[in-house]
Amino acid sequence: MLVGMSQERLGDLLGLTFQQVQKYEKGINRIGAGRLFEVAGILGVPISFFYEDVDAGAPAMGFADADEPPPVMEFLSSGEGLQLSLAFMRIRDTKVRRRILELVRSLAGEDEKVDA
Repeated sequence: MLVGMSQERLGDLLGLTFQQVQKYEKGINRIGAGRLFEVAGILGVPISFFYEDVDAGAPAMGFADADEPPPVMEFLSSGEGLQLSLAFMRIRDTKVRRRILELVRSLAGEDEKVDA
């Protein structure tokens, strides 16, 4: 729900029925590490997103300052970031999505072209 994706859509992307996704969500069926990694990729969240008891004080590998949340999570936790992400995900035309990304990069002062 946080990323605006239905269980049915997630099931389609995983090659499962929405009932199977519901069983994963409710804890009726166990989910393997590979499948969890796949779900995280589809939803665009880190694996740690699924673990409530992960030690938030533990240093995050790959980040210069472990005391600050990753920029992506900070962005998604803001109202504007979440709204922008949900609206962007509803755009089905890949060319339009690339053009929007180019526009945002241009407004942010980045002149890089979007690949693929």
